[in-house]
Amino acid sequence: MARGWQPSLGACVEPEGVRFRVWAPLAMRVEVVVEPTASAPGQVLLLHPVEQGYHAGFFPGLEPGTRYRYRVDGAGPFPDPASRFQPLGVHGPSEVVDPNRFTWSADAGPSLTIDHAVIYELHVGTFTPAGTFAGVQEKLPELVDLGVTAIELMPLGDFPGQRNWGYDGVSLFAPARCYGTPDDLRRLVDTAHRLGLAVLLDVVYNHLGPDGNYLGCFSPHYRSTRPGNPWGDDLNFDGPHSAAVRDFFFENALYWLHEFRLDGLRLDATHAILDDCQPHFLAELVQRVREVGRPALLIAEDLRNLAYLVRPTSAGGYGLDAIWCDDFHHQARRLLAGDHEGYYRDYAGTMADLATTIRHGWFYQGQYAVHYAEPRGTDPTGITPSRCVYYLQNHDQIGNRAQGDRLHQQIDGATWRAASALLLTLPQTPLLFMGQEWAASTPFLYFTDHDPALGQAVAAGRQHDHRHYAAFDHSVPDPQERSTFTRCVLDWEEASHEPHASIRRLYRTLLRLRRTEPTLTDACPCEVHAWGPDDLVVRRRARNHLDWLILVRLRGRGPIDLAGLTLALPNPGQEWELVLTTEDTPFSPSPRPPRLTPLGPGLLVDFAGPAALLLRAV
Repeated sequence: MARGWQPSLGACVEPEGVRFRVWAPLAMRVEVVVEPTASAPGQVLLLHPVEQGYHAGFFPGLEPGTRYRYRVDGAGPFPDPASRFQPLGVHGPSEVVDPNRFTWSADAGPSLTIDHAVIYELHVGTFTPAGTFAGVQEKLPELVDLGVTAIELMPLGDFPGQRNWGYDGVSLFAPARCYGTPDDLRRLVDTAHRLGLAVLLDVVYNHLGPDGNYLGCFSPHYRSTRPGNPWGDDLNFDGPHSAAVRDFFFENALYWLHEFRLDGLRLDATHAILDDCQPHFLAELVQRVREVGRPALLIAEDLRNLAYLVRPTSAGGYGLDAIWCDDFHHQARRLLAGDHEGYYRDYAGTMADLATTIRHGWFYQGQYAVHYAEPRGTDPTGITPSRCVYYLQNHDQIGNRAQGDRLHQQIDGATWRAASALLLTLPQTPLLFMGQEWAASTPFLYFTDHDPALGQAVAAGRQHDHRHYAAFDHSVPDPQERSTFTRCVLDWEEASHEPHASIRRLYRTLLRLRRTEPTLTDACPCEVHAWGPDDLVVRRRARNHLDWLILVRLRGRGPIDLAGLTLALPNPGQEWELVLTTEDTPFSPSPRPPRLTPLGPGLLVDFAGPAALLLRAV
């Protein structure tokens, strides 16, 4: 474990035994119920009340592998809220785990900053047919070859059943046993670090799942008195006795970062973390992580477009590294696929609005949003582009569609290639969702494995939440059916065949350029201009480096004359050199590259269809 942090909750292995500590402020008696084994009988061990409602005790002779639960004033036994492994599921006994038994071969992860991050989001259960940490580990060399710098694992806290997105997690310290053991996860991280990949984890601190949440058996104070959010009860981050609740989640974050040497966290739906305290839960989380830890990226998913989340603490901000920015995705989806229901009502999907979004980082800066029935967003002035995470796909924007269809399944291949080139040449931090780099044919549906009654209720609730979308009035795959899950498993074989192989070559090439060309690596803001209703012109400049010009046609065909656009003029004494188009032979099964004709200082480009051109000053 990294120096500077030691765990305080759960079962912690020491040289002569195991120390237990749990928060149960109203309990008079808390006992550890040790499960019998073939070589040792079971036993009941009494914990002692200590400060601030905690109960603790040290018991010599206990070892890693011991299975146990807690009994609270005679009720239970219940699994440990800070259990490090639930080998028999979230309702079963917890298992003592010694993280120090694992031998790390890589001293530390790569020194990843948000300015140079290319993030690849994946779901462990569907990323490979194996559906395990070992399955992900096997594919890491392919991700290195692709050119990403970090993988982001969807939530791992154990959940009921054998399959889940991870957002129904209830054992927040226990890697889901259906993916493997805690050491299997460490082995995955260790291999990633040896290969130069960082590993991020999605964590959920806005609610807990509906089945297997035993926190209330230890204290009613975990739950907020607020009505709750769409996914479950709100957590008590600002009411009476909230200090211990906050500490529980702070410890969870530090646990993942230190015991598994993860390189960062993606914080799910931070707009649903309700806290009126000062400092806010998020600000204090950043402070705790920075005080005691190895360097870690902290990225929020937050639909409010709040600049102060990523402003430094010295400027009154929370100090997070980045925010997922939906506005880019929503503008692109409205423009390319015509989506207009639900939150897409708030987007015109014009090239001008897409340019505005890219120029500022997000689109909504305080304007009234019809879908939310209130003003949305703040002024992003001064926010470095890399602090905005951009995507054309992610788990939500695919999985929250009725049929789990991906954007590239709704548009033609040429448009997908052009949109991909735009994403990967902007200064914002790009995020890819597993399989998009080869335009995977598999969907990503919503799936669960709850007991039948709960599963039916969850499916009905999901139907209600998506009532704004006409597709949800029709047949939606049953999230409880195993086939709904198996349909989402990536088919890696197809990535080697057309039309998928050429898309993957394009992604590799674009990511190599992003990594090796100083101007594309630089995080400085870009200049962007909508040239008519179908074309976007992006100018990348970096001090002491050659300029790049990216021309993107997302709809239609025909010529454009850029002679009248100052943004597209080369610097004095220079001219533009064509590096590639997305319709070149290596990248398109049916290549139709646009024709580029220099006209004095300007350019004439004749598009046969959607395409992107990358030009470098020489």
